[in-house]
Amino acid sequence: MHQQLDALVVSERMEHVKSLVRILDGLMINVYVACSVKQAQEVLCRQPLALVFCDERVPGGSYRELLQSGDARRKASRFVVMLQTGEWDEYLEAMRLGAFEVIRCPVQPTDVEMTLIHATRDQAQRAAMRMTA
Repeated sequence: MHQQLDALVVSERMEHVKSLVRILDGLMINVYVACSVKQAQEVLCRQPLALVFCDERVPGGSYRELLQSGDARRKASRFVVMLQTGEWDEYLEAMRLGAFEVIRCPVQPTDVEMTLIHATRDQAQRAAMRMTA
């Protein structure tokens, strides 16, 4: 990866946080952690983020609250929902609400790496579109 990315992990499950940090270790990614919707909103209000990895359910709500928050949408361009159930209906709901990607827990390194590749390409395409506009 050529450009530094900032990512937020929203999960109260330490195994999810540890797995993601382990996968992202060594990559040029700054990782922030929030354990609740409220903490995530506080981080999102302070700075823009390239990615938000969020469990489907967290204290104070779910990924839905973050996806539907206007402030969060402006500060984080790509939401990755981490589903426990892996149900097709939940996947479709997350995508309908605006998720960039949906992955299953426990997270697999290849799923996270593919998401990062897609996010990097998306970021480069957006930058190129801004340059031509």
